[in-house]
Amino acid sequence: MSAAVPQTIVVMGVCGCGKSALGERLARAQGANFIEGDAFHPPQNVERMAAGIALTDDDRQGWLEALAAELARQRAAGHSTVLACSSLKRSYRDVLRKGAPAARWVHLAGSRDLFASRLATRQGHYMPASLLDSQLATLEAPGPDEHAITLDAGAAPDTLLQSALAQLKATAP
Repeated sequence: MSAAVPQTIVVMGVCGCGKSALGERLARAQGANFIEGDAFHPPQNVERMAAGIALTDDDRQGWLEALAAELARQRAAGHSTVLACSSLKRSYRDVLRKGAPAARWVHLAGSRDLFASRLATRQGHYMPASLLDSQLATLEAPGPDEHAITLDAGAAPDTLLQSALAQLKATAP
């Protein structure tokens, strides 16, 4: 990523898809700042999710606006950024675009079984595996006009990173 033209990449998908792992690696490879979207949830959202209660659109609105504001701050400071954020619906992605109009999207897609198996072994995260089905029901895959890159979340980490880098380069504006 060029320092002269800051870029924003959002790694998106349901819980357990590997957003954070790929996002951190992609940020390191690109010399960009990494933002963990989960860190921006207000305490009441974390409490709801930890209790197994799916967030509503209203619950997510302030969180998404905070992330959009952070993306705008990063852009204004001239920093390229990689954000790990579920971005489950187009309307959520539209909120994020207010802070980063030229954001690029990397959608990690896969099977329910893959995500459930990862969540079953994940430790130290407030998001319970019981919310996977609500996230899958909420997910609206990016439309063709969103120019997202879709990768197989089941691929090996190195393969995911190399695929993301290659496809981002090939589809650069």
